[in-house]
Amino acid sequence: MPPGPERFVRLEEQENTANAETTRPSLTYWQDAWRRLKNHKPAIAGLVGVVLIILFAVFGPLFVRESYSDQNLDFSNLPPTLAIFELAPDYYVFRTEDYKVLRIGGDGEILYRLPRTTQDPIKKLYTYSDGDQDIVLDFSYNLLPGKMDSPFDYSFVYQGNEITAPAKTVLNKNYPFGTDVVGRNLLVRVMYGARISLTVAFVASLVNLLIGVAYGSISGYEGGRIDIIMMRFVDLLNSIPLVLYVILIMVVFGNRGLNTMIIALGSVYWVTMARLVRGQILALKEQEFVLSARALGVPRSQIIFRHLVPNAMGPIIVSMTMMIPSAVFTESFISFIGLGVSAPMASWGTLANDALTGLLSYPYQLLFPSLAIAFTMLSFNMLGDGLRDALDPRLRKG
Repeated sequence: MPPGPERFVRLEEQENTANAETTRPSLTYWQDAWRRLKNHKPAIAGLVGVVLIILFAVFGPLFVRESYSDQNLDFSNLPPTLAIFELAPDYYVFRTEDYKVLRIGGDGEILYRLPRTTQDPIKKLYTYSDGDQDIVLDFSYNLLPGKMDSPFDYSFVYQGNEITAPAKTVLNKNYPFGTDVVGRNLLVRVMYGARISLTVAFVASLVNLLIGVAYGSISGYEGGRIDIIMMRFVDLLNSIPLVLYVILIMVVFGNRGLNTMIIALGSVYWVTMARLVRGQILALKEQEFVLSARALGVPRSQIIFRHLVPNAMGPIIVSMTMMIPSAVFTESFISFIGLGVSAPMASWGTLANDALTGLLSYPYQLLFPSLAIAFTMLSFNMLGDGLRDALDPRLRKG
């Protein structure tokens, strides 16, 4: 007997959360790359560092009164921290390495320089005047009998009282990075140096992107004799040492400056990118979508720049990010050996070179431009490493 309708029972629709299929929205290539980049903590730290360096270079000079060329010989060779002596209540002075005495506020503000009135090189006593008061600087310690065992190198005598030790150490409020040999603000010069170094690096990278991508893609796509000739020209440029090439460029142009540096780096910096793009194009040009475009009669230029180059943008972006710190270091090295921008302009390499003469006495003058170079290179390298993991499909980890 066939079953009747009374034997069938309708089941109410209900959610079965246990067996529900977990899905997530479809992401494009760049959305997925950004998702994976955000999960790469060192890359995000590098991105933050890059943003900070750019903000420091672009907007930093807007918040200071001095220019990179402003000099004040009264405040030359000042360190970023000041060991100040309290000669009277709320009356502080500071002695520089070249025996200038400055009036200092209790919070580290530099007020003015005290004029030297007399000096006794035999007894090693210098006298300074502040209005109607005299201050004697005694630096005969460790040099004369009776003072050989003193732990201090100098002392101040004020109103008959000898002060042999600083009261406290404060930060230099006027010059947080200190000053150089002619009294220029190192913080301001590091800011302007960042502008020069980053300008050279970004322009070289832009030239690297435009010329290197176009040259390498055409060479890889054409192949054959054209590829051989184009790559031999790249080998010729690559065989010339960069420093020698920069010297030759500067001899041709007859001067040293920012434009010459940009031309020198931009004219040879694209060869590595050209090799990379050529290899990517050689791997892509035999793919089915390229063969289909050829069969449809798409022009070569469109095949290269609308089909092949966009599919190679991942490695291109990673390579360009990695080459920016290399360009920063190259520019700093060239400026360090004296072939960079001319005075009074200064890049980080020029600042490092200027600091060599007083390295033992004023090490901070080398410290800050060196830290700027190291921080910039580290930030870009960390960002480039994260971009490589995010943009390379072969390195996907989910």
